[in-house]
Amino acid sequence: MATGMLLVCGLALFLTIKSNLLHSQQFTISFQRPSDCSVEQFYDISSQSCVKCGPNQSTSATGLSCECVTGFRVLATNGASITCQQCPLEKPAVTEDGYGCILCPGSLTEQGTCQCPSGSILVERDVQGNPLEEARCEVCNGAEPALSAPNSYGDRCQRCQASLINTSQSCMCGSNILAGGMCFPPNNLPTAVNPNVNYAELSLPVQSAWFSTNLYSSAAACLVYTNLTACQALGNMCVMNMHSFSSVANDACGLYNTIFRATAALGSTQDISYWRANLPWLYYGDQPGLANRVLQTEPLPTGFSFKGRNRNTDINLVAAVYNTRGDFLQWEKVGGNNLQLCPDTARRQEAAYTFGTAYQETCVLSVADLLRVYAEPLFYDVFVDLSRGEDRRLLPLPTRNLNQEYNRKFINQGNLNDWYLSRRVLLVDTLSGREKSLGSLPKVIRIASSIRIGFQLVPGTQKGQVFPPLLSVTYSDVLITAPNTQTVSVSFAVYYEMDQTEAHMKTDIALGVLGGVSVLYSLVKTASWKRRIGSPLIDIETVLKFLLFYAGDLANVFFFITVGTGLYWLIFYKTVEAQHFVSVLLPLPGLQEERFIAYVGCAFALKTVQFLHKLIQQLSVDIFFIDWERPRGKANKTIQGNGNGEAKHSPSPVSIWRTYFVANEWNEIQTIRKISPTFQIMAVLFLLEVVGFSSLALRDPWSDLQRPPQSYAPPYSLTLRYGLAATLWLCIGLLQIIFFTAFHERFVEDKICQFVDLCSISNISVLLLSHRCFGYYIHGRSVHGHADTNMEEMNINLKREAESLCGQRGLLPNTDTQTFQISITSRLRLQYDRILEPLSRRNGPSRLVDAASGHPFDQSTKAYHTMNRFLGSVIDHAHRDMEYVVRDKLFFERVIGMEFLEPMDKSIFYNDESHSFSDVLFYGNEATLLIFDTLFFCVVDLGAQSFILAGVLTYVQQMIFRLIRNGIGRRNLANKTLVDQRFLI
Repeated sequence: MATGMLLVCGLALFLTIKSNLLHSQQFTISFQRPSDCSVEQFYDISSQSCVKCGPNQSTSATGLSCECVTGFRVLATNGASITCQQCPLEKPAVTEDGYGCILCPGSLTEQGTCQCPSGSILVERDVQGNPLEEARCEVCNGAEPALSAPNSYGDRCQRCQASLINTSQSCMCGSNILAGGMCFPPNNLPTAVNPNVNYAELSLPVQSAWFSTNLYSSAAACLVYTNLTACQALGNMCVMNMHSFSSVANDACGLYNTIFRATAALGSTQDISYWRANLPWLYYGDQPGLANRVLQTEPLPTGFSFKGRNRNTDINLVAAVYNTRGDFLQWEKVGGNNLQLCPDTARRQEAAYTFGTAYQETCVLSVADLLRVYAEPLFYDVFVDLSRGEDRRLLPLPTRNLNQEYNRKFINQGNLNDWYLSRRVLLVDTLSGREKSLGSLPKVIRIASSIRIGFQLVPGTQKGQVFPPLLSVTYSDVLITAPNTQTVSVSFAVYYEMDQTEAHMKTDIALGVLGGVSVLYSLVKTASWKRRIGSPLIDIETVLKFLLFYAGDLANVFFFITVGTGLYWLIFYKTVEAQHFVSVLLPLPGLQEERFIAYVGCAFALKTVQFLHKLIQQLSVDIFFIDWERPRGKANKTIQGNGNGEAKHSPSPVSIWRTYFVANEWNEIQTIRKISPTFQIMAVLFLLEVVGFSSLALRDPWSDLQRPPQSYAPPYSLTLRYGLAATLWLCIGLLQIIFFTAFHERFVEDKICQFVDLCSISNISVLLLSHRCFGYYIHGRSVHGHADTNMEEMNINLKREAESLCGQRGLLPNTDTQTFQISITSRLRLQYDRILEPLSRRNGPSRLVDAASGHPFDQSTKAYHTMNRFLGSVIDHAHRDMEYVVRDKLFFERVIGMEFLEPMDKSIFYNDESHSFSDVLFYGNEATLLIFDTLFFCVVDLGAQSFILAGVLTYVQQMIFRLIRNGIGRRNLANKTLVDQRFLI
């Protein structure tokens, strides 16, 4: 029993191991290719390995089967293998089919078959198909009436080629010219042709096997026999040579032009003088200025419209297609991939033929794929289909071949009047560059690397008419070195343009007029600045100041002109209602947009200069807080002297905390703005990227905000992109300003008015001098006399003021005006500088307690108290020689920002209800900041083509300048007012 159990367990273990071995078995084979097989082996496609041939057998030409060696016939075969048997000595030759042996009348070939002399055919069977005992060589009758010769296989006689019969009345060409299997009598063509194809991009001529074989025969057959296919083949060879002219008359285009001139008597085709009868139409002629007349004289009879019953946005192009040998293949509707080498979906490719949509597609193609797909080139004659109903009309599409040469010079890359327009294009040429034989790998291939179809709008058209479109082709020559790794970049584009001369002229006029006005305005600003600094002399500083003012004003001119231009194109091109019939087209990228981009760059550069100028001015403004608070009584103070303490009454000190508090509030409002910069950026990006307003900047006439992901998205227009971004930024900024001015500051919080109220409550006035003799004054003297008080008294004072039980806050009695623009006399300014001199010498904020030396601190404190008393006495009219008067500014003075009266003997305080002291803050320069941010955002976007990146960098820029303004402004505030920076939080 135990033994049985052991056997069962052993058997189970063996089966388990065996099962695992079978399950884990790896099926591998040796890798062999046909080229690995020897001459005695063939490649078995079933086993994918080399198999030895049978006896008396060798590998066939394909390498995929075996065949009998010379002198052996096939005895039997089953389709997979053969059996060979040696022929007997009495019948040493093998028949042509390889299955029989036969006696030859003459010599044998290397393959062991019978060989007949030239002009004879080999006969191995009778007319019933019975094999002969001995083969016969039958001579073909080359004379009348047979006129026969052996066919290409040499097994039968057939009628001779027609050119031989027509030329020599026999099957022999004789003393005539034999070329391409045809016989030609002497003619006007040179007998020695130039079979070279010139690849000018590589400076490399290649002797083409195709040209060597077919060039002369095609030209001669076209000229002598009017062979239509030969004429087309000759034209194709000229196209393969890039329509180029040279002093050599025996190249492809030289032979074409020779025939063109020689057949003038035949007349023209289709009533087109450039289209010679029987010849393909390759050129428009060589008259000077002909290209201009062809392209810009007669518009298309049909008009294009984007809306309405007459909507027409379809571009109908058709092409006649020929192969290399000159055979007409078919008419094709241009669309899809017949002119586009880049692979893409049919829907996206069809977008190229929707009028108004700027189409551009670029890709990189493998040279190996081009060699595989385009074994022979196809040639296209492209036409515009003008068919309306039963009237079928076609308009030839002029072609500009940028590789065309005239005496080794590229003639189509310069001025329009020098162009030589042509017809017929090809996409990929892998044939003409084959040097040794037509089956060899080409040395060079030529690819249409850039195809552009351009439409030009008729100037002043109200019917959407355009001139005949222009097909521009640029070819690239690729020297084949490693086809499996080589690539070539190709592109296809459709563009639309209009004459921008009138638009440029209007822009220049606007720039000239507004630029002249800005010069006058800058002169007024400079004169005002000279008056405000109290200097009548014109010096280098004056000139520099004028240039700084002019930079800002000219920046505004450039800005509004560019925004107006961008908005114009945005409205009149993208608004479909304005384009019932196409009347405007966008400026082209490149040359037509260069001037616009330059204007935007000038606006940004000049606005940056203005912004930095204003920033420096704000960081150097003179400011002083006048404390009106006076001690309320005497305080007991013990004075130690001679060892005895003596009590003495002295005025109780005035608290400095009110000054610190006002200074801190001033520090906080230095960078407030009338808008929220963060909300501004987020709102603009939301509208552009989320809502989809960025679609309005695409180079097509449609105003759809959301596009299907599978549809074609044209490239962006820089003009539209700038106009859209600038308009959105300005609109959102203006809406914010209106909201903050009309609602937020009225019902929520007005920090500027709150600061003025704070000054009144704190009993502190503020003197701001933005210029040497000009500035602002905030009258903060409390109507209650004191501000150092407790909460109860403060509430009582505020209640009395609310109930009009006390005086008004204004500088003058019975007035509420607290803010003024001031023009001070030079005498007052000199006294101000004299008192402030110790403060200006201070390198930094002094410590409140300086144990080593109290002199700098004491000196600064003394200067502060002196200045406080001095300015207070000036406001109180305590100095006869420093008096001032209060008046209103004239309307014209407010408009031009200049004071007509000079403060000679008395200073002038101008009532200022608009709180214009904010001009020394960011708040009062919102227009400059808004335009600067707009230009910064747009310039970054134009350079990077990314609204998100522009928004991020604009935010970073705003934060940097805000930090600079806060940091240096805090230091300036501390230096000018003796307020320690540690209290400015």
